[in-house]
Amino acid sequence: MLQIKNLHVYYGQIHALKGVSLEVKPGEIVTLIGGNGAGKTTTLKTISGLLTPKEGEIVYQGEKINNAKAHELVAKGLIQVPEGRHVFAQMSVQENLDLGAFPRKDKQGIARDQEKVFELFPRLKERRSQTAGTLSGGEQQMLAMGRALMGGPKLLLLDEPSMGLAPLLVREIFSIITEINKTGVTILLVEQNANIALSVAQRGYVVETGKVFMEGDSTSLATNEEVRKAYLGG
Repeated sequence: MLQIKNLHVYYGQIHALKGVSLEVKPGEIVTLIGGNGAGKTTTLKTISGLLTPKEGEIVYQGEKINNAKAHELVAKGLIQVPEGRHVFAQMSVQENLDLGAFPRKDKQGIARDQEKVFELFPRLKERRSQTAGTLSGGEQQMLAMGRALMGGPKLLLLDEPSMGLAPLLVREIFSIITEINKTGVTILLVEQNANIALSVAQRGYVVETGKVFMEGDSTSLATNEEVRKAYLGG
């Protein structure tokens, strides 16, 4: 579904990605793990059209998308849930969800997807008329994910969904991520909590200083001594 080859990305003079290559197959959850500043978020932003690579190739569903605009990719089903959630704080939960469906014209499909969102996130249904800025951090994360699902994603990019959340809520969010994947949505997940990321993903890539340092299935990464020491607390 997604193939990245030899991606180089710069912020001014700073060489942020140095030849990153990875792939995501249909139906998978694939995770990128690594420390702060490793290049994980930069990778997602480049895939979703917010940054332009200087070198390399991004292929989504067989189509090269290096120079595609972010809104064009959303219309093709490639949708990102950004780090820090970025809900529209002054708008209601319902208005945020409506904005997620903005590019779509299929009213029946939109209504069906909204019901799915409310099944996954019952709290959003309870709070549909509440202002998004007054929600808790966990509820805002749910809303950011729900808003993305309203766009009808084929490939969902999730950037640090556990950030700032209590452990109990983190488990709830990751349980929902698994449920979303079971409905047929392919997921590329960036997550600093490597333990929980590897527990839900089939495969993973370890990113360090703008390069892929290691890749493999989740079990082999979770039991790798270097990965355990660096990212899994032992």
